[in-house]
Amino acid sequence: MTPRADGVEIARIDLADLTPEPVGYLGRLAYLALVLFENLGRAVAEAPTPAAKSGLGAAAEEMLRIHQGALEELRRAGADPVAAMEPHHDAFDDFQRRTRGEDWPEILVTCYLTTGFLLDFSTALAAGLPAPLGERMQTLLSADRGEAVLVALLREAIDPSPRLASRLAVWGRRLIGDTILVARNALERDGVLPTEERTEPAFAELVAAHTRRMDVLGLTA
Repeated sequence: MTPRADGVEIARIDLADLTPEPVGYLGRLAYLALVLFENLGRAVAEAPTPAAKSGLGAAAEEMLRIHQGALEELRRAGADPVAAMEPHHDAFDDFQRRTRGEDWPEILVTCYLTTGFLLDFSTALAAGLPAPLGERMQTLLSADRGEAVLVALLREAIDPSPRLASRLAVWGRRLIGDTILVARNALERDGVLPTEERTEPAFAELVAAHTRRMDVLGLTA
């Protein structure tokens, strides 16, 4: 098990044999990181204090660093970064619309839960990339994701408000369905998805990590 900054432990997830070819993987990750960066940018804009804005801004910088790292690898491979990202535009933009959140606490929960799930998923897929690209991507994705900042801000909002906690628990349960869907669709090859029998153990681990993230917030998954 691998501990994260917020205390959540992530099991080793086996998806290596389902990893897309490198340019497809990198284009998807580059666009995903942009979406996660935009989500954190919304959280910064809505944050009520300078301290919250500063902490969330640092977390947003980490997503931009992942984006830039993926672009660098695309250029190294001789690929056009814009062309590599384009096939993933519609799916991630739709996912972002469906998981935006109506207010600052919901935006924070979206940032915390979807970032954790999708970057864990991307890390698992990186294991199937050719060496040394796979090792470089796993290193890029293993750095601080700003989870501790998000947890601290959410606990500050949730702890004195059982009503807010109840609402955010419902929001967290809604998020997991949309997040699993966008992750599963990344495994499609020639219009065919792998069988649930093949992917169920890996997604069970990802969902378990989601539940642990909810537990860290004192929410029921």
